Amino acid sequence: MIQYLIDLIYPNICVACNKNLSTNEKQICSRCYLKLPYTRFAEEKDNAIEKIFWGRVPIEAAMALFYFNKGNRVQSILHQLKYKGNFEIGIDMGILAGNELKTSVRFADLNLITAVPLHSQKKKQRGYNQSEMFAKGIAKATCISTDFSVIERTIYTQTQTQKSRLERLNNVEKAFFIPNPEKIKNKHILLVDDVITTGATLEACAACLQKVNGVKISIAAIACA
Repeated sequence: MIQYLIDLIYPNICVACNKNLSTNEKQICSRCYLKLPYTRFAEEKDNAIEKIFWGRVPIEAAMALFYFNKGNRVQSILHQLKYKGNFEIGIDMGILAGNELKTSVRFADLNLITAVPLHSQKKKQRGYNQSEMFAKGIAKATCISTDFSVIERTIYTQTQTQKSRLERLNNVEKAFFIPNPEKIKNKHILLVDDVITTGATLEACAACLQKVNGVKISIAAIACA
């Protein structure tokens, strides 16, 4: 009865469709979970994301949980994660992705999970790195360790929104470095981000990582445009 009264006064709203959640639902309603545009790329070799990096940087495997389109449910979820302080939705999305990854032979030998870093100034403004939240969810589902000190971002770059692929690449070139290469030698690293559009940021991070002997890289994201 107490929970009913709380829900009546402060209703829980689905972050994807803005409709009331039932008592046993969390963050996203059951109807939206069924209608989210899953890619199923974890099991698909040479998928659309992997093709983005062909001829640019060697990638073992890549996946995104959802397709992103303006105005769809995924955009609402990402807006909550990036701009509304709802870091828990990132963890929830990571658990969904992790459940796909742990059954895929293409990601079977991962040793470590890391995230595309935010510049310290931007992280302070937001309060957290949304990609790290996604990584934590993947780690929770797969029991693979995380290390968010693997890559550091030294340059505060402008927002990538509305930039072309070349502009994005120029924007992040030389923005990253590996402070302690020895601790990632010979590891298969899952590099995660929130959204993949042109792949420029992930390419810049991967290029840094692959300067270290024996490093292999796979990629995961919440969504791909």
